[in-house]
Amino acid sequence: VQLQACGGGFVQAGGSLRLSCVASRRTFSNNAVGWFRQAPGKEREFVARISWNGGQPSYADSVKGRFTISRDNGQSTVYLQMNNLKPEDTGVYYCAAATSAYSGSSSTSYRYWGQGTQVTVSS
Repeated sequence: VQLQACGGGFVQAGGSLRLSCVASRRTFSNNAVGWFRQAPGKEREFVARISWNGGQPSYADSVKGRFTISRDNGQSTVYLQMNNLKPEDTGVYYCAAATSAYSGSSSTSYRYWGQGTQVTVSS
């Protein structure tokens, strides 16, 4: 599975962005998908994940109530709607697909990774 993340950009604090993760094949619909991010000088961290059928969304505490993960299997796409963005949300955002229908928050649970999209939030 090849993944392409897009939708990043530059936004002021309080603004919104919607990231998209497009997969190369329809069997993507059988895979759990996660979003991770990496800020400069920091380790990659979990942001959100969703199971194969759109159920069981899960979020990092730092983004709960502000970010929403969803998917459209017909379009082989997973979205991350990000509202009320904060400067600490700045980083490169990666989407990743697991080999199973359900997955956890550890990056080691995901086999396929996209190239990342930059999100910059100014104060």
